[in-house]
Amino acid sequence: MNDLTALLDTLRNTPAMRSKQAIQQPAAVIGSTQQALTREQLYALPGDDTAAIACGDHFQLLAIEGMLPAFVESAPWFAGWSAVMANVSDITAMGGRATAVVNAYWHHDNSAAHELLAGIRAACEAYGLLLAGGHTSLATGNPTALAVAITGTAQTLLSTLHVAPGQVIAMAVDLEGAWHGDSAYWKAFEGVSAERLRSKLDVLPRLAEARLLRAAKDISNAGVLGSLLMLLETTGCGATIDLAAMPCPPDVDLARWLQVFPSYGFLMTLDKCDWALVQAAFAFEGVRCERIGEVDASGALNVQLCDQCGEFWDLHQQAFTGFSYPHLDLTPLNLDQQEH
Repeated sequence: MNDLTALLDTLRNTPAMRSKQAIQQPAAVIGSTQQALTREQLYALPGDDTAAIACGDHFQLLAIEGMLPAFVESAPWFAGWSAVMANVSDITAMGGRATAVVNAYWHHDNSAAHELLAGIRAACEAYGLLLAGGHTSLATGNPTALAVAITGTAQTLLSTLHVAPGQVIAMAVDLEGAWHGDSAYWKAFEGVSAERLRSKLDVLPRLAEARLLRAAKDISNAGVLGSLLMLLETTGCGATIDLAAMPCPPDVDLARWLQVFPSYGFLMTLDKCDWALVQAAFAFEGVRCERIGEVDASGALNVQLCDQCGEFWDLHQQAFTGFSYPHLDLTPLNLDQQEH
């Protein structure tokens, strides 16, 4: 598919994009009236990948993921692994390091329930996490359900509240992987040692602590453009991105890649002067990182592909998740004076 208009229309109407819109609050569009809160208070509210609670000289991070019941039913081990991995990505996107998880699951099949828990344990071992327990309900007639919650810590937050016009947008993806069947899931963890998995993840908190990144968002089931909208929506910013600049596998179908849910993939904003150092840090770990666009004040996400241009979304006209704090002072935060 090389017609940009048709491509954007397809991506706008995927089930994953519709599911993100379903969480929005009534009439939650940029410009709506909201109570003035400090940035520190906002860190603990919805909008980022985790809640961030100020605790002395650091932030305590807290997040939770619920898995689709059909996924848990059909692939219990992989669902258990994925629940932990998705949570780890959320902590990492905040500039944090994950510490421990708890789980809650319901099942009617004892064997499948053991597979599910085995997947959770395997992921915890790979990512160096404490499995601290949880809630189990195993009985005939139970539905199939799984949720996993995670904690972590961060010294310097990569909050979407830090996104501001003029910042570079970068995309980092571990391309040493493969598609999971016919799905949009890109696996880059199979056959990779725990040491390598952890080292690649640690790039983001290290860059955060070096004050080389401003904000980040892991690329989730909403794909590249949906995840980018969530990165921008919190502060009501817009952007123009170049699809041809994205890191991607050779000969990949563009429509499929834009819907990718990678096991390791992040969108980030940073100051232009720091771009070379950021790209080099990912390259050192074998991760492709490319500059794909720039943040602006338009509130619209515009897309370029060769000589074609199109508008993907205008947040002034239609909220996406609805988590927007438009009255926040968009003056770029001095990271050396980050509130905590």
